[in-house]
Amino acid sequence: MAADPNKEIQDFILQEWRRKTPQEVVVAAEEIAAKYNGAVAGILFYGSCLRTGEIEDKILDFYVIVDSYSKAYDKRWLAIANQILPPNVFYHETEVGGVTVRSKYAVLSRADLSFRVKPECLNVSVWARFCQPCLLMLARDEETKKEIATDISQAVKTMLGNYLDLVPQAKESRDLWVGAFEQTYSAELRSERSGKGLEIYLLDQDRYDALTALVEEVLNVTPDPFPPLKQPSRTERLAPRLRWMLRRWNGKAVSFLRLVKASMTFDGGIDYLAWKIKRHSGVEINVTDRMRRRPVLSGIRLFWGLKRKGAFK
Repeated sequence: MAADPNKEIQDFILQEWRRKTPQEVVVAAEEIAAKYNGAVAGILFYGSCLRTGEIEDKILDFYVIVDSYSKAYDKRWLAIANQILPPNVFYHETEVGGVTVRSKYAVLSRADLSFRVKPECLNVSVWARFCQPCLLMLARDEETKKEIATDISQAVKTMLGNYLDLVPQAKESRDLWVGAFEQTYSAELRSERSGKGLEIYLLDQDRYDALTALVEEVLNVTPDPFPPLKQPSRTERLAPRLRWMLRRWNGKAVSFLRLVKASMTFDGGIDYLAWKIKRHSGVEINVTDRMRRRPVLSGIRLFWGLKRKGAFK
């Protein structure tokens, strides 16, 4: 019986999740999970700290996957805000072995995770994030673990499938991933310099190359030694370009609204954003006490100034 490439991608993800987790990360995840009334199905650890293993003086990145927002929150307005404009973003800080462990975490329901990794989801933030390495922690049970692995597998297929719609001639793994990362970065308010897509690919090149072979089999992408006899029509070429244009419009608008919302839920949010923008783009922001007292209004005023300075793409 021929192997099922969809199952192979899921197994690939499950194998990745067997990696050892630093104690500082475990403690932070457990403390965060305890805030959500037993509604946590699992916590996805991702980002630069996972890739590099560096924790001290860094900020851990988590997605907290909950059964529903109504179960997770005691405050109804937080549940409503998470439902209308997911995810909600929060800050957590703890001490582990004399080291201050700082975390930024987003809350997303299982239903929202399943939808936001699919090709029809216009916003790129979830499927572009979780096509990259991640680690599921504190999974409720084995069945839940497999279901979330299926969602993460879908994120990988969505990332490459959506890019292949735009650039069908991109068959090599490096071209696919670097091009896809650059497209998704352009569809969010990002502070990274150009070339970040290549950097992300090179950090885990063997992983991305292995996944490319599996995804191309799922998507029925085959080597093309000869040019096709029939070239795509102008309409066929235009449709994927329009979809990516819509993704950019949607992504930048939603990213801005999320920043405004995060300023109400994220303790020290203005300081964190200033630190991250300087780290990635070199643009320095002088954060005043007045800005900390009025984070929403200050954030809106700062946005256009930062845009002019090149802090966002």
